[in-house]
Amino acid sequence: MAESDAQSSGTAPKRIRTITDLAKIAGVSPGTVSRALSGNSLVNNKTREKIEAIAREHGFRPNQMASKLRMQKTGVIGVAIPLGHDVRQQISDSFFITLLGYLADELTEKGYDLMLRRVIPAQDEDWLDRFIGSGMVDGVIVVGQSDQFDRIEDVADGYLPMVVWGNHQEGQRHCVVGADNRLGGKLAAERLIASGAKSLAFLGDTEPIEFAARYAGAREVAARMGVPIRALPTHLSPERTGKEIAEHLQEIEGKVDGIFAATDTIAVTCLRELRKRGIEVPGQLRIVGFDDLPISSQTVPPLTTVRQDIAAGAKGLVDLLLRRLAGEDTESLVRPPHLIIRETA
Repeated sequence: MAESDAQSSGTAPKRIRTITDLAKIAGVSPGTVSRALSGNSLVNNKTREKIEAIAREHGFRPNQMASKLRMQKTGVIGVAIPLGHDVRQQISDSFFITLLGYLADELTEKGYDLMLRRVIPAQDEDWLDRFIGSGMVDGVIVVGQSDQFDRIEDVADGYLPMVVWGNHQEGQRHCVVGADNRLGGKLAAERLIASGAKSLAFLGDTEPIEFAARYAGAREVAARMGVPIRALPTHLSPERTGKEIAEHLQEIEGKVDGIFAATDTIAVTCLRELRKRGIEVPGQLRIVGFDDLPISSQTVPPLTTVRQDIAAGAKGLVDLLLRRLAGEDTESLVRPPHLIIRETA
């Protein structure tokens, strides 16, 4: 509807809140909208005029865009943790605490403060656009893709200073730092089978991209070796993890002799539950975790796990973000995982 039509009909056009909203109406990518409204010469005049007309019609002003942050420095880096897949998970989770500690150290050394947000996307679908457009941060680190891959992709089209901790897949547009999760899953399954396991279970939520890749790697190895494997959904929210693991162990006792836990946190909880049941590890059941968090070497018995170098990952996140703040369009950084053999497998 044209502006004059809206006025004559007595109805105001719907206000657009984000670049992504405008892009959907214009039938272009969010990146094209961002470039058009910032006067980038790569956008042809016809497309620019169309986008500007839609922006005017819907009350979207260019100064709402996150590009204003390139002119105003705050000295603050935003860190967002989206929990679309498990809304009850807490930042106190051992993995988050470990990564955030390293991030805080790296950012402080570079002269930046950190602003942290735990995000429930179901309650705020524009969480990333609003964080970037708040005027409070110079750039953003997103910890985990959760179920927000498409939202992150949309924002990456028009916003350079963003780096994501997560899983990389061919063709994606947002810049990622993380481990090769599929390879990590292969290492875990190979170790369980080499240690004598004849039937495997994966404990974790296979909806998040990182966990899905870990399970895919384990499943590939199991299929090649002729070993059955099944996924048992296990969440990381404190009030659910223990209950779900207890139910899983009740179901698989005597049927499965190897467990690949999606995280060390799940593996540690599993070890506690097995001890309650009097099941010997690794005598009756073998376990491999993922992350190599500090607690993994302190369990009884010490946990065999797949290590992703979290300290190096935090340094990579900060280094790539600073390069992007300087205008460089960086590639993703995928680090190889390493099997750490201890006593559970």
